[in-house]
Amino acid sequence: MSKELTTHSSFSQDHIDLDSEKAKPHDLQRSLWRSIFIIATCTATMLVNTVNTSAVSVSLPTIQKDLNISEEQLQWLISAYALSSGCFLLFFGRLADIYGCKKAFMIGTLCQVAFSLGCGFAQNGITLVILRAFQGIGAAATIPSVLGILAHAFPPSKMRSIAFATFAAGAPIGGAFGMVAGGILVQDSSARWRSPFYLVAGMTALTGISGLISFDADVTSIEAVDWIGASVVTVGLVLIVFVLGQGEVASQGWNTPYIVALSVVGIIMVLLFLVWERYLEQATADPSRALSAWTPPPLMSVSLWTRGNGRMAGILATTFFNSCAFISWTFWAQLFYQDYLLLTPMQTMLRFLPMFVVGCLCNLLVAMFVSKLPLVIFAVSGTLLTASAAVLFALIDPAATYWAFGFPSAILVVFGADFVYTAGTIFVAKIALPHERSVAGALFQTMVQLGFAVGLAVSTLVFNIVVKNESAHLGVTVNSAGTNAPPSAQLKGYRAAQWTCASFALMAALLAALSLYGVGIIGEDKKTLKHVDSDQTIAERFEAEAK
Repeated sequence: MSKELTTHSSFSQDHIDLDSEKAKPHDLQRSLWRSIFIIATCTATMLVNTVNTSAVSVSLPTIQKDLNISEEQLQWLISAYALSSGCFLLFFGRLADIYGCKKAFMIGTLCQVAFSLGCGFAQNGITLVILRAFQGIGAAATIPSVLGILAHAFPPSKMRSIAFATFAAGAPIGGAFGMVAGGILVQDSSARWRSPFYLVAGMTALTGISGLISFDADVTSIEAVDWIGASVVTVGLVLIVFVLGQGEVASQGWNTPYIVALSVVGIIMVLLFLVWERYLEQATADPSRALSAWTPPPLMSVSLWTRGNGRMAGILATTFFNSCAFISWTFWAQLFYQDYLLLTPMQTMLRFLPMFVVGCLCNLLVAMFVSKLPLVIFAVSGTLLTASAAVLFALIDPAATYWAFGFPSAILVVFGADFVYTAGTIFVAKIALPHERSVAGALFQTMVQLGFAVGLAVSTLVFNIVVKNESAHLGVTVNSAGTNAPPSAQLKGYRAAQWTCASFALMAALLAALSLYGVGIIGEDKKTLKHVDSDQTIAERFEAEAK
C-alpha cells in the first residue's frame, strides 16, 4: 500500500470513516426502483447538459443572422458555456463534498433554469454570451454533484459500471435530442432560436424535481472551504481560456497588450494555485501542525494527479485532448453543412443523427466489456477512431454524396468521446478516495469542458489564419465577419480546422498508449468483489494494483 494513501491526512481518514458509516444504511435500505430513479435522474442531468450545447450549436447560423454576430465571435456562444463550467467545476465539486451533493445539485439546477430563460429573452450577442456563461456555472454545480451521488449510491461492483455507463449515455442521447429538437424548433417555431433555451429551462426544472425526490439525504462535513485556492484557480482558468478565444480577434491579434498581460497573469495564477494546494496538503497531513482558518483542507489535493503511479494524470490528459477533438469536429462540421453547403437546420440535424445512435451503442459496449477489457483498449481505440473521423472530414469533397464522407465520419467520431468518458469516469470513481469523489469527478469534467473551450479556440485560430491567407492569395481582403471570403478559401479553412481536430485526437491516443498501459481492467464483477469491502479498501487495493 502506498505511503500516499496510508498517510494522506488525519482529517481525510476521519472524513472517510464518517462517510463510509453513513453511506451504508443508504445502500442497504434503498429499493431497486429508487436506485433506478437515481440513475435516471443523473442520466437526465447529463442529457440536459448536452442538449444545452447541441441545440444551441444547430441554432448558431440563425442566431448569427438575427443578432448580427461575427463568425469570429460566434464560437463564444459555445465556449462561454464550456469556459464557465470548466473553471468552476473544482470549486463546486469541493462544495458538494463538504456541504452535500444534493444541495449543490439543487443550486445548480435553479441557476440553469433562471439563466436558460434569460438566454431566451436576450436581445444582443453580448448579453447572450454573458448569460451562456452563467448557464455554465449551473452545469459546474450539477455535473460533479451527480457524479458524487452515483459514486456514493453504488459501491464498486457491476452495478456501478452500469450506472456510470448509463449516465454517460445521457451525452449522445442528449446530443441527438438537442439536434432534433433544436432543428425543428429553430426552423418551424415562431420563437426560432429562442425556443431551445425555453426547452432546456423546462427539462432542467423536471430533473431538479426528480432529484429532490429521489436523491439520498446529504452527508455533510464540518471542514472549511479553501476560498483562496478556489478564487485563484477560477480567475486563472478564466483568463487563460479567455485569451485563447480572444487572441485572434483582438485589435493587434496575439500581440495586443492586454492579451499578453492576461495570458501571463492567468498562467501565474494557475501555478500559484498548485503551489498553494501543495502547501495545504502538506499542512493538513502533518499532525504536529495546528490547523486554522488559513490552512483548510485543499480544494484539490495535488497528489490526486499522481494516483495509480501517475495514471490519473494520464486519463485526465487523454480526456482533455480527446474533448478538444470532439467538440471541434462537431462545431466545424455543422458550420460546413449550414454555412458552406447552405443546408437548413433540419437537413443538418439529420446528418448528425448517426453519431448519436452509435454513441448509445458505445456506452452499451463499455457497460458490457468494462469488466473484461483493460482501460487502455477503450482509450486508444476510441481516440484513434475519432482521429480517423476528423481526417475523413478534412479530405471531404463537397460535391460527393453524404454517404462517402459525412456518414462514416459521424459514426467514427463518437467512439473517442464515449469510450474515454465512460471508462474514464469509472476509473476516476474507482481510484478516488470516498472523501474526494465529487472533486475527482469535477477534475475529470474540468478536463472535458476546458477541452471544449481550448479545442474551439485553437481550431478557430487555424481556420481564420488559413481563410485570410488563402483569400489574400486570391486578392480578397477578408472583412471582420469573414462573410466575403471566397468559397475556396472557406473550404480550405474547414479542412485545416479538421486537421487540427485530428491532431488533438492523435495526441490523445499517444498519451493513452503511454500512460494507461498496464492499468488493467477497471470494471468490477460482483463475483470478484465482496460487497463488505469498504470503498477505502477498494481504492487502496486498486492503487497498489495500478503500481
